[in-house]
Amino acid sequence: MIRQEVVNLIEKSIKEFQKEKVFLDFIVPKIKVEKPEEKTHGDYAANVAMVIGKTVKKNPMEIANLLITNSKWQTANLFEKVEIVEPGFINFFISKEYLQRQVNEILKQGEKFGQLNIGKSQKTQVEFISANPTGSLHIGNGRGAFFGDTLANVLKWAGYEVTREYFINNAKINTQIKLLGQTALGKGITYLNENLKTKIEKLKSKLEKIQNEGGIGYLLAQEVQKDNRDFIANKLKIKFDNWISEEELYRENKVDKIYNWLKKENLIYQKEGAQWIKTSQFGDSQDWVIIRSEAEGGEPTYLLSDIAYHRDKFNRGFDRIINIWGADHQGHVRKIKAVAKILDYRGDLDILISQIVRLKSGLKISKRKGEVITLEWLINEVGLDAARFFYLMKSLDTQMEFDVELAKEKSQKSPVYYVQYAHARICSILRKAQNTNLKTINHKLLIHPSELNLIKQLIRLPEIVEDIAKDYQIQRLPQYAMDLATVFHQFYRDCKVLTENSSLQDARLALVLVTKIVLKNTLNLMGISAPEKM
Repeated sequence: MIRQEVVNLIEKSIKEFQKEKVFLDFIVPKIKVEKPEEKTHGDYAANVAMVIGKTVKKNPMEIANLLITNSKWQTANLFEKVEIVEPGFINFFISKEYLQRQVNEILKQGEKFGQLNIGKSQKTQVEFISANPTGSLHIGNGRGAFFGDTLANVLKWAGYEVTREYFINNAKINTQIKLLGQTALGKGITYLNENLKTKIEKLKSKLEKIQNEGGIGYLLAQEVQKDNRDFIANKLKIKFDNWISEEELYRENKVDKIYNWLKKENLIYQKEGAQWIKTSQFGDSQDWVIIRSEAEGGEPTYLLSDIAYHRDKFNRGFDRIINIWGADHQGHVRKIKAVAKILDYRGDLDILISQIVRLKSGLKISKRKGEVITLEWLINEVGLDAARFFYLMKSLDTQMEFDVELAKEKSQKSPVYYVQYAHARICSILRKAQNTNLKTINHKLLIHPSELNLIKQLIRLPEIVEDIAKDYQIQRLPQYAMDLATVFHQFYRDCKVLTENSSLQDARLALVLVTKIVLKNTLNLMGISAPEKM
């Protein structure tokens, strides 16, 4: 990556000046090199001179001048020019020669272009969806589903060893399980969707033998989960490595074991007839009940089984654990962060909250009668590709409005159609060309500004992967795909690909081919198809 090459050059320059005693001996800070918003500010820019100015007791402009006069900058052959701008920014303009060489480099790497090894095979678990086991997935669940799946793809592409996991909250004492049982008995909730009515009818003989609400609810939840697993695998195209159930934790005594361990460590106390865990001693704002009072049934709360589940996760040796939860779990974050400290987890625990989804009509996701909109309905309406793309376009921590009508558009008004159309157009060009030898192209013929701009966009994919692997901002991927499609369409408009000049044609066909590689890799990361015809 050229961005990393710039970082390396800056670090080497600083260290050389330290050896020469031009700078004080200090720990070199993390160098930040970014892509400026304005093209006039270069292809990349760094504020390092301002960052270290106070430390080395020199004017940032003086530091910037020193850095760029280092001989390594001259021999790197990366830049057309490097300029300094007040109050000390260093702007880098990539050389035409470097960009031209990248076409052959992408051709050489092919489908592996954009892959990194920054993860160094660190064991990483991504837990996502983990929806209420008593009903179908709704459109709010879709956000975490596609985000989690795409994040897992990116992390794997960046060199992490990734495990996808789904946690099923299906213990018989679970409140939702009991409510489902009450529904089947006609005691509680009056609203039943048709699917659940059918299941109750189908299981009628079995249900009649069960007396308690928890048992009935558990049996129904098992049926619902079978449908959900099938829907996730076959309709959403998401493949989980592990399905872990709350019921298993109880059956294998993992809940009892963690309870006994907490008690032994003096982390549980009695108050108001209930048993509380001392999370406030580990960074939480308060303590929480883990065993309800006898008056409330005397049963464990969801928190106790969640502690058992996280201990099980920690014991499996993951270097990084990422939990992706719905908005209604916001209050659970500090509890589990405290639990990680209690259990002395030494890896990274990241908990991401998926915010609310609305349809453009303004309908908010709710479990009240008539307001639950299933994810299956949405997929049937707009298609899987459009659903994935639209969900990924917004940052997970912001509320989103899903524009169903726009997602259904089969025109370039729709962002996913626009991107897929670019890929289909590329395939059409390559089909028309035929019989080309792209192994011996003269990349020096690629001099048009639109050709060079396209190459600049292509080489950004590894940087996008690196940034997402570090901060989980998945929305960069669909935005990158749209930007790449735009730059490609501009290139196609400005530069005739199939021309009488065979050498130029081969060079431009190679550029078209590498664009196909990069665009398809980007779509693959999002789990979106790359059609060859539209």
